[in-house]
Amino acid sequence: MNTLSAYVAINNCILCQAGIGILSNNFLFFHIFTRPQYHKPKLTDLICCHLALVHIMMLLTVLFWRSPDLFESLNFFNDFKCKALFYLIRVMRSLSICTTCLLSIIQAITISSSTSWLAQLKHKSTHFIFFLSLLWFLCLCFSTSTIFYTVANSNVTQTNVMVITKYCSFFPISHSIRGLVFTLITSRDIFLIGVMLLSSVYMVILLLRHQRRSQYLHSTSLSPRSSPEKRATQTILLLVSFFVVMHCVDFIFSSSSIILWSYDSVILGIHDVVVSAYATVSPLVLISSNKRIIIFFKIYHRKALNFNKLSINLVVFV
Repeated sequence: MNTLSAYVAINNCILCQAGIGILSNNFLFFHIFTRPQYHKPKLTDLICCHLALVHIMMLLTVLFWRSPDLFESLNFFNDFKCKALFYLIRVMRSLSICTTCLLSIIQAITISSSTSWLAQLKHKSTHFIFFLSLLWFLCLCFSTSTIFYTVANSNVTQTNVMVITKYCSFFPISHSIRGLVFTLITSRDIFLIGVMLLSSVYMVILLLRHQRRSQYLHSTSLSPRSSPEKRATQTILLLVSFFVVMHCVDFIFSSSSIILWSYDSVILGIHDVVVSAYATVSPLVLISSNKRIIIFFKIYHRKALNFNKLSINLVVFV
């Protein structure tokens, strides 16, 4: 009974988390994408839009994956639904790490000094947007293995399958294939996280240099505001740090399940919470650090207060 209640509580937490993440990612996406007339969109804005879109699709897939009612509402065979949903989750998770890595690289190039070797890439950085289509292609191809070993429980007659949800399971995989897939995924993730950490260290060094220089340019009595580039860099550093921590926890859960070939329902729920955490938190961090969005909220709040005052005055007058 305790296990069942824990599973229900974790499942409700995942659904609530997915709902918050979908709303915040939608707001971030449409605010940046539909308001180019007020500012010239930066390359980092476009990448943030892509990251928000990826997270929306991933969280929507999680909703259908974790909710039996939504899963049954899809008018397809269970086997097809299991393969399609788990394949989409894998693709979106791959795109999430690739896009976050690309975002950190672009920001490192953006704030690099004119004397740096990275400055040569500043004028060519707009071409990085074409890498997004390449990332989609690679992630779609890289995740195709999940299609072959994901199956609906109704089609399973073996006893050594790994049960994932009420409807879906994994076929047993040979140790050689399991080791190959594990090695490829781990190598890719280590490479991308290594690039993120290198770009993060580079940005931290640049921020420290900028802070030292600003101490000579400004007196101690003044408190100059941080530049937009500095705020954006700090935000991306926060995102990268949070992503690395969540990904390390995710790696521990995933590797243990692959090695032991078993999944407890509660452990699986905690794993899904960790997987969806970055997709939920990242838009909130980007929204809270975006000056244009903060100004938008202030203007909206001021208009709402004025409307309430006008409504009260009309009621009093009547």
